[in-house]
Amino acid sequence: MEYPIDITKESDKWGHCFPLIDLAVLTISSCLEDARQGELSVLLTDDGHIKKLNRDYRGKDKATNVLSFPVPPPAPLLGDIVLAYETIRKEAQEKQICFEDHITHLVMHGWLHLQGFDHQTEADAKEMEALEILALSRLGIDNPYRLDMD
Repeated sequence: MEYPIDITKESDKWGHCFPLIDLAVLTISSCLEDARQGELSVLLTDDGHIKKLNRDYRGKDKATNVLSFPVPPPAPLLGDIVLAYETIRKEAQEKQICFEDHITHLVMHGWLHLQGFDHQTEADAKEMEALEILALSRLGIDNPYRLDMD
């Protein structure tokens, strides 16, 4: 499965992580048998911009690590994933995990939201987390949810 990915780097803090995003999407999509295909847009931004989006679209006036905006089928676009540099960097430091591994996880998390997954119930969260853990393990990345239990 191949997904065209349009990556926009809005903040220079991001550096060059495009191959990482491609690999994350390819790996998570391989874990889902009936994945919806389509173009993906990824915006690499900062806390200020994601805070505005989070406020405007979710009613939460705070920065967050990742937001997903699905486009319903049959559009050729799956949707948008927005990542905030400062929040992701801070979370990686607090959890003492590799920044790149955290980005990889959040891209997978956002992509699953575009596929219709959510974590509103415990059962839904477990299903989504299991897919993320499987995909991350294929890349040699530890279970990120294990850290939340410590």
